[in-house]
Amino acid sequence: MELKQEIINALDELRKNETRKFDQTVDLIINLQKFDVKKQNINLFLEVPYKIKEKKIAGFLETKNKDVETITSSEFRNYEDKKKLKKLAKQFDFFIAQANLMPKVATVFGRILGPAGKMPSPQMGILMNADEKSIKNIKEKINNSVRIKIKESSVKLAIGKQSMKNEEIAENVLSVFNAIQKVLTKGRDNIKNIEIKFTMTKPQKIKVR
Repeated sequence: MELKQEIINALDELRKNETRKFDQTVDLIINLQKFDVKKQNINLFLEVPYKIKEKKIAGFLETKNKDVETITSSEFRNYEDKKKLKKLAKQFDFFIAQANLMPKVATVFGRILGPAGKMPSPQMGILMNADEKSIKNIKEKINNSVRIKIKESSVKLAIGKQSMKNEEIAENVLSVFNAIQKVLTKGRDNIKNIEIKFTMTKPQKIKVR
């Protein structure tokens, strides 16, 4: 049976569990084998076909923008306090910045956003032009992206919501699975199996070979 159908079958099984009063997150767990985390540093941004959730995005910009919560350069001084910085890092999923403000952003916010893995990056988040169109485009890209940073022998990430169609969730799972397979030294041989679960359920295991 092809992998996509197995994912859809696993989702059907998950939907047999009791319904909850909230839209559960669909988690994907990719278990690795014959893989040395220390030797292979994997840090990917991937665009998936279907939006997982609306992410909370803040922008370090020169002027206020209606599409993202904006912190202008004149407001940077309000974040010299470490507690305020930590609160800001927790409040937002993602930060973008105008390229010319990056040195200042690194100085003021780097000590907290850096370790949290939330500093604006060239891959996703640094804007040469902070015009309306560029901000809308980057916002859309962020909302359709997942970040994969492999720190242990399993990768866990949110891949969708229970309210999404099985087909959409399966497409998101496959796009992540295929991308990870490409960057692993032994490809599919490095993947032991995958698991899919809803927030409040036990996982469904899927063999990949």
